[in-house]
Formats: sequence, structure tokens, C-alpha cells
Amino acid sequence: MTDTSATVRPDRRAELAAGLARVRARIADACTAAGRDRGEVTLVAVTKTYPAGDVVALAGLGVTDVGENRDQEAAPKAAEAAAAGATPRWHFIGQLQRNKCRSVVRYADVVQSVDSVRLAGALDAAAAAGRDRPLDVLVQVSIDGDPARGGALPGSADPDRGLDPVAEAVAGAGALRLAGLMAVAPLGWEPERAFARLAEVTRRFRDGFPEATVLSAGMSGDLEIAIGYGATHVRVGSALLGMRPTLR
Repeated sequence: MTDTSATVRPDRRAELAAGLARVRARIADACTAAGRDRGEVTLVAVTKTYPAGDVVALAGLGVTDVGENRDQEAAPKAAEAAAAGATPRWHFIGQLQRNKCRSVVRYADVVQSVDSVRLAGALDAAAAAGRDRPLDVLVQVSIDGDPARGGALPGSADPDRGLDPVAEAVAGAGALRLAGLMAVAPLGWEPERAFARLAEVTRRFRDGFPEATVLSAGMSGDLEIAIGYGATHVRVGSALLGMRPTLR
């Protein structure tokens, strides 16, 4: 099991502070290069495999948003961090199985990975039963249109996986709020090509859903390019927290 002690050594806190300063500088420089205001971009610290103590330390350093990929790790980590006084905005960013929805809605403030009408329905039912306020949702979009990988399919008529049907299902759900889109650059694609394509999809998407303004794109290795193409949220793990512990 991953160690989730909510205590953090002074040397680890210093490491996190240094990593955070570097990432914040990269984001600021990317915003300047893109002619954007720094306040338009939110850092989501991806803390999968890292202990709750890191979350507590990052919250103390001013990090407001934290992302997790696996419910079995995220649920106890969120509870432990909260017990230690850290209540960041939790983003669930991994592939979500419908049978995990009831757990995820208890701690997540945002789910970034909805890519089917069926998942939207399950998440809506869970949120209606387990929350007292709507759950923010990002529709995960497939940049390369490969149905074998995660992501709703732009321009597809598929009633379950097409981007428009998924977005409409989320927008019409009583316990969900459609906040925007999320994407990951496909393996083998240059980030410039991937995020240029995503920017085109996003422009068309916002014609139909103008209030869904969030665009979560870019990670440790490509956040500058993503910001140049309009990302409002960047998901950063290793550049912020260091090399990941090995999953066991």
C-alpha cells in the first residue's frame, strides 16, 4: 500500500516548495508568451501515488486544486488530508467505472473524465443521491478519434460516445454541471499538433455550450504548448512532486 501519512518532513516540504516555484514560473512564462493573463490558468497538482502529507503541504503552499486517478487511492487520501485540515478542490482525472461513481461523488469537486452518455447517467444518479450541490464535469474528448481509447468522439453520431451526445447528457443532468472539456495528447502525436486539433474542437464545442469554458490540457512535459492553445487547467505531477513512487 502507498504510505499516506499526513505528516511531511521539513526537507520534503522544501522540495515541494521548490518544485512549485519552478512550475509556477513555467506557467507564468507560458502565459506571457501567449499574451494571456496568469490568472486564467489553474494548476492541478496530480498527487497519485504520493502521500496525503504531500497534499497537506501543497495546500499550505497555496495549491488549491489536486487531481487523482484512482478512487481506491483518492477516497482515503482525501479523507486523511481533510482530517489534517487540507480541503483542496479535488479533481478526479482517471478513467471512471460506473460502479465507482457513488464513491467518487463523495469527495470529488470535479470529474474530468466523462466520455459516455451511460457514465454521465450513472454519475448524475450518484451525485443526486450523495451530494447537496451539483458536481462539475468535464467531458474527456478524444483528440485522435480512436474509439479504442478513452474520450468522447468529436463529430461522431455514436449515441453513447459522440461528443455532442455526451455533452448534452451532462448539460441536461440535474445533479451535474457541464464545465468544459479535458484531453490528453495521444501517444505518438507531437503536442503542437494535438493541442492545435483540440483548440479547433473546443471552438466548435463552445458554439453549442458557451458557458462550458474550462479546458484541461497539458501536463509536466507539454504545459507550455497547451497554455498557448488555450488550456485553463494544467495537470502537473512529476515536475511538481518529483519522481513517482512505484505502485505496489
